[in-house]
Amino acid sequence: MHETIDAWLDQLASGVDDAQASEHFQQWLDVQSQFHDYSLNNTLLIYAQMPEATRVAGYNTWREEFDRHVQEGEQAIWIWAPITAAKCPDCGNSPSYHDSIDCEYDDAPPAEWSTGVVAFKPVPVFDVSQTEGEPLPELDTTTRGEPGDLLERVRAVALDRGISFEVVPSGEWTHGDAGGVYQHDAEAIEVEAQSNDADEARVAVHELAHAILHEPSLDENERPRRELEAEATAYVIARHFGLDASKSRFYLAAWADQDEADVRERLDRIQSTAASLIECLDDTLESHR
Repeated sequence: MHETIDAWLDQLASGVDDAQASEHFQQWLDVQSQFHDYSLNNTLLIYAQMPEATRVAGYNTWREEFDRHVQEGEQAIWIWAPITAAKCPDCGNSPSYHDSIDCEYDDAPPAEWSTGVVAFKPVPVFDVSQTEGEPLPELDTTTRGEPGDLLERVRAVALDRGISFEVVPSGEWTHGDAGGVYQHDAEAIEVEAQSNDADEARVAVHELAHAILHEPSLDENERPRRELEAEATAYVIARHFGLDASKSRFYLAAWADQDEADVRERLDRIQSTAASLIECLDDTLESHR
């Protein structure tokens, strides 16, 4: 089994570099680079107004950059946009407000002040679901095959470990474009219902891998490593149960700085977790016979 897993991971690792070099992936990257990275406060504002939002941009940006148009009657999502201007080195205000508060700084004239954020203003943005027009390129991460009762076995293993498990109807899904989530504080796995049963099962395994592999962390720099380990583990388990998860290479390629070397560097950790989970899932299958 360990030799088989090594061979599968070797194929996955090689495929990641091939995926990153593909024309389709480069087109996807070009589009992603045109979307802003929003601050935490703006992310919370977007979530509060439209929890299912995935890609947001301004009215003119959708029209000019993406050839898409906001549909009539759509309600804007309001966020805060920075206002930049010459900024007083002492009070931090623009020249006009600097004068009105009688700031005494006069070491350099306003023309020599550096530019910075002096205030914020509310601006409207719209989610891609509120627009129509040219489609955005998407990465095909589809899993193919017949999963049998793999999803139920994942549920059983999760419950054995004290982790709740729920498949949530798409209409009730509140986690944006994530196919599944593992909530450390609640020890709960949620998977969005999919029309593709194989995808649903692979996502469930991915979240179970998170639950087993990863402790809670607020460090965003850890996310690429965590996603690599969880997806590679899910890839191995999917193959073991007869599914074609070769498109996982696009999933891994989409995370910053993930490449063939990253997969190989974490091979031991991925291998041992996958082997352990396969044993648990197989035992669960036997116990239900």
